Amino acid sequence: MDNLDYGIIGNCRSAALISKTGSIDWCCLPEFDSSSVFAKLLDEKIGGSFEILVDDDYNIKQRYKKNTAVLITRFSDGDNVFEIHDFMPRYYNENGDYHAPPELARHIRHIKGKPKFRVHYNPKLEYALGSTNTYVKRNFIVSLTETEKFDTVFLYTSFNKNAVVEGRELELQQNGYFLLGYNEKILQPTSRKIYLDLERTKVYWLNWANRTPTYRKYNKQITRSAITLKLLSYDKTGAVLAAATTSLPETIGEVRNWDYRFCWIRDASMVIKVMADLGHKNVAKRYLQFIIDLIPDKDEKLQIMYGINKEKKLTEETLGHLAGYKGSKPVRVGNAAYAQKQNDIYGILMDVIHSQLAKFDTDLENGEELWGITKGIVWIVSRHWQEPDKGIWEFRTEDRHFTFSKVLCWVAIDRAVKVARILKKTRKLEKWMALEQEIKNDILDNAWNPKISAFVQSYGSTHLDASVLLMESYGFIPAKDPKFVSTVKAIEKELSNDGLLYRYKNEDDFGLPSSSFTICTFWFINSLFKIGEEEKAMKHFDRLLSYSNHLGLFSEDIDFKTKRLLGNFPQAYSHLALIECAINFSNKDTEETILESMRE
Repeated sequence: MDNLDYGIIGNCRSAALISKTGSIDWCCLPEFDSSSVFAKLLDEKIGGSFEILVDDDYNIKQRYKKNTAVLITRFSDGDNVFEIHDFMPRYYNENGDYHAPPELARHIRHIKGKPKFRVHYNPKLEYALGSTNTYVKRNFIVSLTETEKFDTVFLYTSFNKNAVVEGRELELQQNGYFLLGYNEKILQPTSRKIYLDLERTKVYWLNWANRTPTYRKYNKQITRSAITLKLLSYDKTGAVLAAATTSLPETIGEVRNWDYRFCWIRDASMVIKVMADLGHKNVAKRYLQFIIDLIPDKDEKLQIMYGINKEKKLTEETLGHLAGYKGSKPVRVGNAAYAQKQNDIYGILMDVIHSQLAKFDTDLENGEELWGITKGIVWIVSRHWQEPDKGIWEFRTEDRHFTFSKVLCWVAIDRAVKVARILKKTRKLEKWMALEQEIKNDILDNAWNPKISAFVQSYGSTHLDASVLLMESYGFIPAKDPKFVSTVKAIEKELSNDGLLYRYKNEDDFGLPSSSFTICTFWFINSLFKIGEEEKAMKHFDRLLSYSNHLGLFSEDIDFKTKRLLGNFPQAYSHLALIECAINFSNKDTEETILESMRE
């Protein structure tokens, strides 16, 4: 498999990646950031997988059930046809709670003939650190490992259990199932119960997707991206993950491999803003509660990222026994970036707080806590905005005065002023407005480089950086301002490579990046669109969409030459930016239609 040709299934508690041939190659249980049960994705030999094997005569196709997170893999040799409907159960209980257990179901649907297949069931618990032993019991198949940590998983099935474990051929004459669970079941599963879970889960997703508005253009891509973002949200605490995987490299064979199964304040806040724009208020509410729970002391500084269960220490370790994706080592768990200082997170968080209060001000019961956080953020920004930091790209070496960080410090104060007006708390307004102006002047004086007619990566630098394109979308500068137009043109000339963007071209801690960071290309397309180059923007957008995998999913990066997907997958950043672009194009289309009908 040369591309990240995987589908994601999940239930807002955990997730699994399933290859286009129906193999589960990545799954962590009981939660997103637990150790892996299957990790073939990170080591083809010892990682472990759950595969459905058929003869070469079979043609295999994969798709999502429309507007759901149910993945269907269809096997057909003409005379014999069957499907696997993969899902993680998620639906409402009678008591109004969600049923989202740490389990994965595979409903095997008989379509016609007498299809034959074999199962390669090979769980390797705890990141395959020790040996995992599998035993056939009366009611289930149990796998356990006794490394430093004892762990088990249970497989229930309608098929002959010995034949499954031994990989013997099975003939399908009626519907069947596999149910992989972290816990032993109290009630024995049945085909009927699995089918009922499938239907209930389908209905849950159809209802959820139905709350997303319908757009004239790119509606399919917007809905799939929204479902993907929902799959990366963790119900229990309101956290939003950057991606479902760890250590998928930005470039094959290199060491830029990170664990993304955490909640970055920046990524999550951007996701939440987009989800709220799509009308998914509960995701936003839960996330704001996650933030409120993280800031017990008014003077406590925010970390840039947290564990999904609010952990503050995310010690980074390497798993030397795993070969890595396509041999790209090291495989890491944990993320040392949690200790970095990045001043932009305050602005990004304030932007979300403001947009929630502006949209839902009358029914936000945590308004007082949000006002407390707003005052705390202003206090922190007023004391630290002049300091250098690591920036949005998390440079692990020296701190600098990054333009993006400064702009987001301005955003923090600008949104705090707006929040104060919404809540009619005007006592500090004058002082805050003076600070807002001071930061703005500082940026205009120091981030603009007249020699290259562009806003640059950091004060005094000549390097360009895709993140400065967000100056416009955060309201710092109008789209048609000559300085912004000139910056977009300079970035196009310097950072665009066949329509795909570098984040920056100066060397960082690991040398020059050799793949395109997908979100940057979406930012660039948006900027082209805003400055009036709409046709060119649309062309770039359509081309970028063609680089998604077979299910419309994106990872973090795209290889400049081969256009293969690289980096952690699926990436929240990429999908939120896709939605923003698509909505802009669609809204423009709607505006033009309205104008046309008015002229008629």
